[in-house]
This record gives sequence, structure tokens and C-alpha cells, in this order.
Amino acid sequence: MESLSLQSEREIEKCNGKGLLGQLKKVVLAYSGGLDTSVIVPWLRENYGCEVVCFTADVGQGMKELKGLEKKAIASGASKLVVKDLREEFVKDFIFPCLRAGAIYERKYLLGTSMARPVIAKAMVDVANEVGADAVSHGCTGKGNDQVRFELAFFALNPNLKVVAPWREWDITGRQDAIKYANKHNIPVPVTKQSIYSRDANLWHLSHEGDFLEDPANEPKKDMYMISTDPEDAPNEPGYVEIGIVGGLPVSVNGEVLSPASLLSKVNEIGGKHGIGRIDMVENRLVGMKSRGVYETPGGTILFAAARELESLTLDRETIQVKDSLALKYAELVYAGRWFDPLRESMDAFMEKITETTTGSVTLKLYKGSVHVASRRSRYSLYREDISSFENGQIYNQADAAGFIRLYGLPTRVRAMLHKDF
Repeated sequence: MESLSLQSEREIEKCNGKGLLGQLKKVVLAYSGGLDTSVIVPWLRENYGCEVVCFTADVGQGMKELKGLEKKAIASGASKLVVKDLREEFVKDFIFPCLRAGAIYERKYLLGTSMARPVIAKAMVDVANEVGADAVSHGCTGKGNDQVRFELAFFALNPNLKVVAPWREWDITGRQDAIKYANKHNIPVPVTKQSIYSRDANLWHLSHEGDFLEDPANEPKKDMYMISTDPEDAPNEPGYVEIGIVGGLPVSVNGEVLSPASLLSKVNEIGGKHGIGRIDMVENRLVGMKSRGVYETPGGTILFAAARELESLTLDRETIQVKDSLALKYAELVYAGRWFDPLRESMDAFMEKITETTTGSVTLKLYKGSVHVASRRSRYSLYREDISSFENGQIYNQADAAGFIRLYGLPTRVRAMLHKDF
């Protein structure tokens, strides 16, 4: 019996002619092993006459999703599968900068999928350069944000690569059409239980969309959640977690210094146990429509709370105001797929500079889905007990407030004098 690799080589030889839609030499495909990307492999070969190199990124989605991928890819007609572990890079170079910036999209969304796409796209471009590919391909639909995120990253990192987006080109309209196409081309159909939800998982979050959730009036079902305990079932005793932060970035949990990915995994475990980080929101997609999503981000919610509380000690009022205003734009850029824009990179340099003194530790109290601050400490704290105390001190003279109020309130007095006869 022929080996899978030999079968694949012979199939590639058959596809050296021009495809139905054009001619490409070699395409790197973002591959998950699911039905859609399994079907994309033969579709690319049939329509572009090309060799297909499948690429899978490990961004913390779990070993279950990575199991048996090489065998599936080769059986679908790919020449090979390249798998890269991007977990540390993902957390260190993509998640942590967003955390430092305080980037939250539309008041709630902690950008889990938005941050993952550019790190995957970057790795795809690297693989394309390594294998001599002239094109890249993804399985994103024409209705979502991800197509934009992938393609803007491709444009920024290698504008010479062609981009193939099958969902915008083919006649396949749904799961049954995809199964028929797979059967026609003798492609093994993944025999997994079809979830009613569309999910995206990585080390930062797990998202749920579709089916029952498409009606914003429907409350999420209890059995939908996968990485966080229902707050009602969470421990009856509160839990405490101490986050150590240096320069605006987390470095330790409960005194233990950990790598970025290990740290996030640790706080995910702690937060999930206490039902932390469940978010249900209706968001405005980049392509114009509204969509409803439910997100589980236990570790991220804890880390955002810790960073925010430490900044309350180390940043002055105007710095916090400017930082918060820029965080909105930063989040918008990341959501819109503009990770590699000079504007975001420049804003990141500002965030790095402004949080140089955001160093210290924050202890948080976790209880049935809620996060409350219990303690904050920093050697760079701008809080002075001897000044803030209600007891008289030597630095702050309360009598000075009278003159400040008169000057600060002068525009108010002048306006009142203009409109009234005093």
C-alpha cells in the first residue's frame, strides 16, 4: 500500500496544469482539519493547479484540535503540514501589548480573536517564504472580520503574495455542499459531532457565536460554556490571586515568576474555577453588520483588573485620561486588523513609555464571577497617605484650597454674571 506522502506526490503531479480559475505554483493554507479547510485543499488544486502546503498554528486552542492533523491534511491532498507553536509569541508580542494599552473594543470585548489573527498570518508569511509559495489562503467567510485581519497582515508583511479566499469564490454554500464536494473528490470527511455554535479558542479566550445566540433576546444556555464554572456553582469561599507587574506587564502569579504563556494558563485556571470573565455582547463588525457573541476570558479579565488597579497608583490624572482615550483607538485598530500599521506601533511605543513605572503587585478577590481589588502596592506609587489623610499634614495646607477654588471657578462666576444682574 502506498504511503500517504507518495500518494500526495503523485496527486500533485496531476495538478501541474492550469486550474479552472488560474495558475498558482504553491499555496500556504491556514488549516484547522475541519470540514471547510479539508475541502479547500482539493478545491485549490482543482481551481489553481497548485501544490498546497497546510499550516496550523498552536495558539493554545488545545491538543484535541491538533491531534491527527497531518494525516488529515495529506489525505486531503496537501503536500505537507507545517505546525508551529506560537503560544509564547502570541502572549508576549500580541496579548501583552494590548493588555498594557488597556485595549477593549466597545466597552467589553477583550480582542481574543483579533489578537490571534495577526500572529497566525505572520507565521503563514514566514512559511510561504520558506517553501517558496506564491500565494496564501484562508477559510474565512465573506461576512466576518477575520478575512480583513488575515489579508491586511498579508499585505503588510509580503504584498507580493496572492491571496485566495475560497468562501468568496466557490459555489459551496453550506455544510451539506461541502460534504458532497468532499465525497466527490474522495476526501475523508471529519466525523465529529457538529457543534451548534461557531467557536474560536486560543490561550486568551473561547468565543461562541451562531445558532441559538443569533437572537439577542435568548439567554445563553448553561451547558454552552466550556472553560469557566457557572458563577452560581463556583466555590462559596472567595479566592485570592496576587499578580506581579513590571513596566505594565504581568510577570508573576502568587509570587511565582512565569513565562507569558504559562502565566496566562495559570490565571485562566484560577479564574475559570471562580466563574470569572463571561461576557455577552452585541458588537459592530468591521464589515458593517452587528453580531452577537459570548466570550469566556477568565485570565484576561483578571489581568486587566490587576493592570488597571496598579495604574491607579502609578499614573496621574491627565496621563490616565490620555491613555484611556488612546486605548479606544488602539482597540479599534486591532479589531480592524491593522496590527502592523505604523499608527498602532507608534501608540504602542507611547504605552510602553507611559507605563515604565507601573510596577508592583495587585491582589484580587475572586468570588462567583466577580473580581474585586483587595490590595495594591508599588514603590512608584503617587499615593501619599500623609497627604491624603484627613488629618492635617505639613505638605498640604487646607487653607490653600480657597484660592484654588476661586481661580478654578472663575469661568463659572463670569458666565453667571453675564446672564444675571448681580
